[in-house]
Amino acid sequence: MLIGIDIGTSGTKTVLVDAKGKILAQALAEYPLSQPKPGWSEQNPEHWWKATVSTVRAVMKKARAKPADVSGIGLSGQMHGSVFLGGANKVLRPAILWNDQRTAAECAEITSAVGAKRLLDLTCNPALTGFTAPKILWLRKNEPAAYEKVRHILLPKDFVRLRLTGEFATEVSDASGTLLFDVRNRRWSNEVLSALQIDRALLPDSFESPEVSGRLTEAAAKSLGLSAGTPVVGGGGDQAAGAVGSGIVRTGAVSATLGSQSVIAVSSMRARFFRLSPSKAALTRHFRKRELISPGQYSTMSSGQ
Repeated sequence: MLIGIDIGTSGTKTVLVDAKGKILAQALAEYPLSQPKPGWSEQNPEHWWKATVSTVRAVMKKARAKPADVSGIGLSGQMHGSVFLGGANKVLRPAILWNDQRTAAECAEITSAVGAKRLLDLTCNPALTGFTAPKILWLRKNEPAAYEKVRHILLPKDFVRLRLTGEFATEVSDASGTLLFDVRNRRWSNEVLSALQIDRALLPDSFESPEVSGRLTEAAAKSLGLSAGTPVVGGGGDQAAGAVGSGIVRTGAVSATLGSQSVIAVSSMRARFFRLSPSKAALTRHFRKRELISPGQYSTMSSGQ
């Protein structure tokens, strides 16, 4: 059996599946979202861990599974959030989430420091308020005392990984949404880190999604009711994991997710970006030429990056 844990914005969802992917049990534990100021969005990371413990125990009980039945754990979760840890892995402040909008000035600062074109070349993204890098700059500028204490910066699901395994680790899909990752070369960008004066030592090691990133500690296994040493793989950010789950695993396959955020995912064997023409006809010709859409597949298309 395998366990999948998704650290969402409103709750943590856990599933227990068999070797063929059949769902044997599932559970959800919800938690609050804090908005202390207009445009701010924060969460207590401890809520994620408590929800992980309760949902893992729930699926094991529902399926009447034994600890030895579980051969691996996978993680997914909300992307772009920032968990700031000090000494002894103490959480220094509430995590700043993907939908937080306080960092417009920091985005402009990043674009200026790195250069708009160079930022796209390296990270395949423009500087957006939801990403991780501007949150780090915001903390340094607005809460300098807290920033001085920072020893590690983790994404939401990777904080749970730390509690599971004791390892500071992330994986390539979540790392690619930080604005600090050299996407084409699948590693942290020393150039961006240098331009923004962010210490590489603050960031976790990055793994490929199927790689084992750590194993359950004795303490975590006792909390979850599982076996110590159970492997935990890299996993994926929720949008990347959702795309794979939707079958977006061959070149040209496309998915659209519409919700509190909206994402179009296209599968490609290499990192690519291009500027789209604002003309609807030109967009249609562009995608049709690449066999990404068929005539009449989309009734409307919009311009953008």
